[in-house]
Amino acid sequence: MKIGENVYALDSTKGSYAYLIKDKETILIDTGRPGKVKNILNEIESLYINPKDIKHILLTHHDADRVGNAASLEKETRAILWAPKKDIPYILGDKSRPGVKKLGSLYLSLMRVKKPEKIRSYDNNKIDNIEIIPTPGHTPGHVSILYKDILFAGDLVRNSNGVLKIAPSIMNADEESIKESIRKISEYSFRWVCPDNGEPLELKEEWKQLLSDIEGK
Repeated sequence: MKIGENVYALDSTKGSYAYLIKDKETILIDTGRPGKVKNILNEIESLYINPKDIKHILLTHHDADRVGNAASLEKETRAILWAPKKDIPYILGDKSRPGVKKLGSLYLSLMRVKKPEKIRSYDNNKIDNIEIIPTPGHTPGHVSILYKDILFAGDLVRNSNGVLKIAPSIMNADEESIKESIRKISEYSFRWVCPDNGEPLELKEEWKQLLSDIEGK
């Protein structure tokens, strides 16, 4: 699905989207649920992009449906894999995911998903023309990613039939931090919101309504 010029939501990951940007460098954002590697690579090639032209893989957070194909895609593309510093121990299995997120670790284990060989942490707020914005709350290190007028929101928000919502409390590390992150993101300018869960959404009044909802108005 084409979103903007040279920006795609990969249909092979629909329901837990990964996104592709073709700019000065080709960049993949998140990697979808485990078991999608071949489908992702085939779709990228169908866009007339050589997977080995992907220079960076950017993870928004540590959930299983974000990192499910990260190690395999890192190997196939030879791209640099990036993740939030606070989430890397969960990705590598050095820390146990809390609460219901333990099921994600079990899921990765049952699927025999390999751990990435090397992950770099975001050491500044820019990679190529992309801005990395810390938006903790869903996970300790969660980030959102801004490219031109498109916000890749990870699980900061989800699109539920055209309505932007926060994930259920049981899924979040700190719901108050999510609300603060949403307020922070509101200071940026963007026209599209691309969540991991739900369809990409061209904004009208949906973000204003989300702000109103979290303030209890």
